[in-house]
Amino acid sequence: MAHANRLNLRPRLGAAPGESAGKGRIRKAVSADELLSARGYNGSAPPMQEPQNQPQPPQDSSRSGQDEADAIQRTEERARDHALVRQAQDGEEDAFRQLVERHEARAQRVARKMVPSEEDARDLCQEAFLRVFRHLKRFDFQYAFSTWLYRIVTNLAIDNLRKRRPTSSLVGSGEDEPSIDLPDDAVEDPSDQMTTEETRLEVHSVLQTLAPHFQSVMALREIEGLGCPEIAEIVGATHVTVRWRLHRARKLFLEEWQRRERVQASGNEAKSTNDPSARP
Repeated sequence: MAHANRLNLRPRLGAAPGESAGKGRIRKAVSADELLSARGYNGSAPPMQEPQNQPQPPQDSSRSGQDEADAIQRTEERARDHALVRQAQDGEEDAFRQLVERHEARAQRVARKMVPSEEDARDLCQEAFLRVFRHLKRFDFQYAFSTWLYRIVTNLAIDNLRKRRPTSSLVGSGEDEPSIDLPDDAVEDPSDQMTTEETRLEVHSVLQTLAPHFQSVMALREIEGLGCPEIAEIVGATHVTVRWRLHRARKLFLEEWQRRERVQASGNEAKSTNDPSARP
């Protein structure tokens, strides 16, 4: 089994995962450990934060500058969206069309990670934008337009999942929410790189086994790279709950990935034993 050093769950813009790679055949370009441990996650409880009086390492000025540039860009995009919403509220159809063009690809990408097919994702996004159009007058300008849109998308996706499959059949369903706080570093920023389309398909397949409330936070964080505060606004949960769901979702994801690796290894061993050409 060839291994890649790093794995990125976030696909390129416009890239759409394909269909299943084939029944009874699972190949991976990465191991489960490489999949998540490269992100600083080892399946155990998140590390405690260092005391505030500890000496801090010097900050990377280039990273700091990039973060500042990203923040400025997000502010500008939010202002642009708000301007388009106001124009659309006044009846300008072109303004609403621009909102759709600005967010359709990303919304469909989020939906695709939570529903079985491309067609389902397209239908779901079409319904989401229809609801946005119907309720545009209710938009609360204290939020980003994208936050409102993704909340609608994830809610529709969760409803879709619950109709298709019994909740009890999903990994992590029925778990209690946390009663304790987790440190902010329980969630690392996505930074790994995807290597093969087949691995992408397998990642999507494993995500589909998680309960909807775990799928939604994983898709928003690992695929789109959103921060916990924004995810909390989208899914209607507290910051603490989102961090706990991410921690738990990663653990469940890792367990399912490792289970599939064991099944694959067992199948390969059985095939080798039954193959006369493989005998000495």
